[in-house]
Amino acid sequence: MTNIRIINGTYKIRGKDTQMAGRIFPLVEPYRFGTNGGFVTVDAREAAGLPDRNIRIQVANDKAYELTDEAVVAADESDEEIIERLRDRFQMLEDMTKATKGGDVRAMIVSGPPGVGKSHGVEKQLSKHDLLADLADDDSMRKYEVIKGAMSPIGLYCKLYQHRRKDHVVVFDDCDSIFSDELSLNILKAALDSKKVRTINWNTDSYKLRNEGVPDSFKFMGSAIFITNIKFDNVKSKKMRDHLEALESRCHYIDLTIDTDREKLLRINQIVQDGMLDEYGLDKQCVTEIVDFIDTNKNRLRELSLRTVLKIADLAKAFPQRWKAMAENTVMRR
Repeated sequence: MTNIRIINGTYKIRGKDTQMAGRIFPLVEPYRFGTNGGFVTVDAREAAGLPDRNIRIQVANDKAYELTDEAVVAADESDEEIIERLRDRFQMLEDMTKATKGGDVRAMIVSGPPGVGKSHGVEKQLSKHDLLADLADDDSMRKYEVIKGAMSPIGLYCKLYQHRRKDHVVVFDDCDSIFSDELSLNILKAALDSKKVRTINWNTDSYKLRNEGVPDSFKFMGSAIFITNIKFDNVKSKKMRDHLEALESRCHYIDLTIDTDREKLLRINQIVQDGMLDEYGLDKQCVTEIVDFIDTNKNRLRELSLRTVLKIADLAKAFPQRWKAMAENTVMRR
């Protein structure tokens, strides 16, 4: 693939045009003129700080970049620096979750690819929050709840009511439909407003509210955490982007900065070294072979993630002599 050096061009990051001058990319498609102006399509998968895919860099014409024999610089960081950065980000996630439990942080958005441990870090901290409920075996005492999948506006309203008290936390894990639903978004705006008193109203008569004893207005003093695979910077739909910006303005936003296969592999190495597979009772050589297997076959895996590591470890424990052959047929594309 031919490499090009950008002489003068920009790429939009978090809504702002960021200069790409001097950066080298593999060329995917030469200059074209579209509805939003001219652009050149490049492969950004090995570029630090950019999406792990092809991107369009806005340029004035085909003179705004030049062919080059120079190699693409994969990243400015060493492997050790990336591992340390990721460790810091996940520690920050746990610290912010603690602050959310105490009500010091009103809301937080956690963004990152699937299967890197976003939910685990949050739930590990929040599970300590419900120690008394666990001891009493009383779900009514629980101060946090993790909600996955689809959520209707009235369902959202009821959940927020259930966790309206100051030391309660509602976690929306992969509930991305609420980001695009205007009624749900308006409810969240009210719940997460910067005002000292946050009042949420439901102005339509509802049998569900009457049946469950939920009032049509209440003060919300709880906190919310949104865990999502959506990278807000990369959303192209203006309507969706406007919704996300409205939510982001009310929340702390943590991007776990795992955008490339290299970062995902380093994250896998880090977590395995920290003892992720200890409970499997596998010897060190087998654990090393699992990590090497993932690295060697990363381009053919159905998903490059911690979940895939666990799937392969399951096979290694169940089929010590045949786990590689089994993995090739279950976690890899044909």
